[in-house]
Amino acid sequence: MMAFKTLGQFIIEKQADFPYAKGELSRLLRDIGIAAKIINREVNKAGLVDILGENGDHNVQGEAQKKLDVYADEQFIEALTRGGECCYIASEEHEECIEISVKNLASNGKYMVCMDPLDGSANIDLNVSVGSIFSIYRRKILDVPVSEEEILQYGHEQIAAGYVIYGSSTMLVYTTGKGVNGFTLDPSIGEFCLSHPDMKVPVDGKSYSVNEGNYLKFPQYIKDYIKYCQEEDSDTFRPYTSRYIGSMVADIHRTLITGGVFLYPETSSYPNGKLRLLYECNPMAFIIEQAGGKAVSGTERVLGIKPLSLHQRTPIVIGSKNMVNKVLSFMDKAQESIGI
Repeated sequence: MMAFKTLGQFIIEKQADFPYAKGELSRLLRDIGIAAKIINREVNKAGLVDILGENGDHNVQGEAQKKLDVYADEQFIEALTRGGECCYIASEEHEECIEISVKNLASNGKYMVCMDPLDGSANIDLNVSVGSIFSIYRRKILDVPVSEEEILQYGHEQIAAGYVIYGSSTMLVYTTGKGVNGFTLDPSIGEFCLSHPDMKVPVDGKSYSVNEGNYLKFPQYIKDYIKYCQEEDSDTFRPYTSRYIGSMVADIHRTLITGGVFLYPETSSYPNGKLRLLYECNPMAFIIEQAGGKAVSGTERVLGIKPLSLHQRTPIVIGSKNMVNKVLSFMDKAQESIGI
């Protein structure tokens, strides 16, 4: 039987990549893995226990909270608090950051975590894949009180990012800026095991992923690109297949493995985009870039956007490099036609 390397073993082996961390980053990633296992357990028995449906509250974005949203949020906060390596948490489910005071330690943790505890939770009642997204930043100055301003760092300053997808199998995919690796949860031993080393997104793909229900609200260049995807051309393997799940984790996971492009552009209803920069776009952009892909907001690299607020939104086009560049070519044409 093949012996698989566990997430814990892999993290320890890679610890030398971060001499400044002294083991804290490794322990922080381990804590995230523990929270993911607990959430996976509840997701897999949803329907058997009273954890489906809405809990009657709304998050800061005004979206109805699912019971599992709240549960996942609580599990990550508890794991990060107990671990002691994290001093500040920004969650999609909270209006303000959560400061963690570590008792009996000479100093508080040196890391800050941004997270979407349960991405795609609107699908949970339908047994569609959902996931968790996380992003880790390092404090720059340790001898001053932590503040919200400190967590508003550029995406390219992330020291780690990843996601967990809860599906037919549960996978944790993460990067520390030195490639992307995927780990599949083996329920027989309760461990994430390395199953997808050094993941690379193909430079081209044969599918596009966008919520075409918003077609009439899209900018013209996105409409033109969708039309291009649907046209027949044997040289470029078109028409492309339309694949949209409605869970960013699931759509990006497919794109990472098989190639393609995921689009969530600005619309007339959301002129600044709808997806959150800190909780969704930055971590996914970091992962895709580390895997050889590309992520843009339309006019600039996602990882080059300076966050101005915790819940800032942005458009995003992300995936195979050649396909993202093709979308940008349609934007360039649209801008030329109006004299920009």
